[in-house]
Amino acid sequence: MAISEYMQTVGQLAREASAEVCRASTQLKNDALMAIGDAILARRTELMQANEKDLQTGKTNGLSDPLLDRLTFTEARFESMVEGLQQVASLEDPVGEISDMSYQPNGLQIGRMRTPLGVIGIIYESRPNVTIDAASLCLKSGNAAILRGGSEAIHSNLGLAACLEAGLDKVGLPSASLQIIRDTDRALVGELITMNDYVDVIVPRGGNSLVERITNEATIPVIKHLDGICHVFIDGDADMEKAYAISINAKTQRYAVCNAMETLLVSQDVASTILPRLAAGYQEHGVELRGCEKTVEILGCEAQVSQADESDWYAEYLAPILAIRVLPGVDEAIDHINKYGSKHTDTIVTENYDAGRRFLREVDSSSVMINASPRFADGFEYGLGAEVGISTDKLHARGPVGLEGLTSQKFVVFGDGQIRQ
Repeated sequence: MAISEYMQTVGQLAREASAEVCRASTQLKNDALMAIGDAILARRTELMQANEKDLQTGKTNGLSDPLLDRLTFTEARFESMVEGLQQVASLEDPVGEISDMSYQPNGLQIGRMRTPLGVIGIIYESRPNVTIDAASLCLKSGNAAILRGGSEAIHSNLGLAACLEAGLDKVGLPSASLQIIRDTDRALVGELITMNDYVDVIVPRGGNSLVERITNEATIPVIKHLDGICHVFIDGDADMEKAYAISINAKTQRYAVCNAMETLLVSQDVASTILPRLAAGYQEHGVELRGCEKTVEILGCEAQVSQADESDWYAEYLAPILAIRVLPGVDEAIDHINKYGSKHTDTIVTENYDAGRRFLREVDSSSVMINASPRFADGFEYGLGAEVGISTDKLHARGPVGLEGLTSQKFVVFGDGQIRQ
């Protein structure tokens, strides 16, 4: 079957299935999610074996360590997939929710109702757990999904596809509600992102090259983020113990993730106090430091910090490398973030209420935090159950995209025979 013919069939089946998913009851959708979780647990050994095939192929093909890390089914990630399904099932169903009701002088009642987007195409790399995260959110929000994982995870994803199909079949929902593209041909992506008759929105999850390609070539609306240039700013009124713990965790808990800190900003009032301690901590973790002139001056040659240049403030390293800049205060930190940041996630560490509130208001990012690691910028940690991705755009959805982000709103009007004069 030709690529275009295959994708047209996939799209048509998804569109037909979306009508059934849209009207499915909350209980039916929850039952499907739990059945998918049961299937994953029952096929645990098979899934681990399939994942091992992908890992061996990846190593043979020279896949980088960060990508191999994302690809790996650890025990913790396996448990997290099932827990994510359970958490999504426990969440309130947004479909059909009516809000903002108001009464007009003519007696009409006008409000907004949440409705599914329809068919969602999700294109992602490496992480097979995205398959379950995305599928669960699309199903609970009443959408059909077409999932296209990376070729490096094909065996893992096909194993998970069988679990999705088993769960859907058990409750009587069409298997086409959650379809995984079974071919690794890159041309399939080009077809998917231009199927306007069948697909309502595209969500890319992966590296810059993937997201840029989708953004440039898609004829369908895209929910996306490109870079994860996240900052932590240590204010002059910060608690130093909190500042140390947050700054270490933000960089070293995991490197190859979009919500890891890439630039540390420090108020000049506390730089000489906190930077030597942090440098020692980063050295223990093998983190390379690149600092501004003031940072280099404070740390000296013992900390093995190199001089940063302009490109470092724009860098998303996804590696044990950290840029550090000393600034006069919160004004300059906000300016730096709004100039160099990627509108993903930024944190201030401070005990000053006014400084914290200003940071929240004026930093133009999809997640802004006070006294917390940016590593929490995640749908699971936000209580969304999971996420299909992070959006740094300002229209429709922003930040981790969970159930509500996968729905739209329509106006609903309740009348009693009114006619317009």
